[in-house]
Amino acid sequence: MQRSTQRGHRSVPHTADVRIEAWAPDREGCLAEAVTALVETFADTAGARPQTDTEFRLPPGDDEDLLVGLLDEVIFRLDTEGTLPLDCDVRPAEDGGLGVRWHSTGTDAVELVGAVPKAVSLHALRVGPDAAGWACAVTLDV
Repeated sequence: MQRSTQRGHRSVPHTADVRIEAWAPDREGCLAEAVTALVETFADTAGARPQTDTEFRLPPGDDEDLLVGLLDEVIFRLDTEGTLPLDCDVRPAEDGGLGVRWHSTGTDAVELVGAVPKAVSLHALRVGPDAAGWACAVTLDV
């Protein structure tokens, strides 16, 4: 993956679903970028204002489990609450899990511009350190 910045994300072509890539100097930044990339696949959040703060913890797991758990949480809250994160802060927890905080808004405050993801695919899932920091790639079922 060729990077244009030290921290970022992008969508990449995929035949039937949506594939995203994210990168950052550290694991937590990479996971936060993946959340932003997921949201940008289906919503234009420009001009949206945070309506609520959301905090939660992810239990300890390997890096793949943490990535999937984080992205699943976005999809779950979208489905059950009609909310999505405008930004994401991920911190390591002492128990090996993650502490996550994001500023959320309702779907009525954004323009939907793509297919809403239904699930995170485990096929070709990648997350881990590389020569420039951390990177991940994941396919989203739409």
